[in-house]
Amino acid sequence: MATHDLHANRPIALIVEDDPLLRELAAALLEESDLRVIECEDAEEAFATLCNHGEDIAMIFADVRLPGLLDGVDLAQRVKVLWPRITMVVTTGYPGARLDALPDNVVYMPKPWLALDVLMQAEHAADRVRERRAAA
Repeated sequence: MATHDLHANRPIALIVEDDPLLRELAAALLEESDLRVIECEDAEEAFATLCNHGEDIAMIFADVRLPGLLDGVDLAQRVKVLWPRITMVVTTGYPGARLDALPDNVVYMPKPWLALDVLMQAEHAADRVRERRAAA
């Protein structure tokens, strides 16, 4: 798990991608947003990070196909039950029947995704966190 600027008080973008080049690309992109970045290679590592930092995570950007017991769809289902405020974006280059199991409020982006689309989701997630913090 790679972390970027974890000590800041900014909300977190959690990237869950097993391809190191795509993970680094997404991290570099999201570092340009108002979110700090944590990178994970699989859903199990992401779930552990959620258990430790769930209240600070604004957005999860996850591949559908991941190594391990859980894939990105499994992760999305758990996030929507346990951390429903988190903006969840899943991506894959191989859409199939698994996408039918995504919760309704999960955003799907086909690969190759556009940087602007990812940044728009990040900004939306950061805005939601700012609104919650202002109301608290």
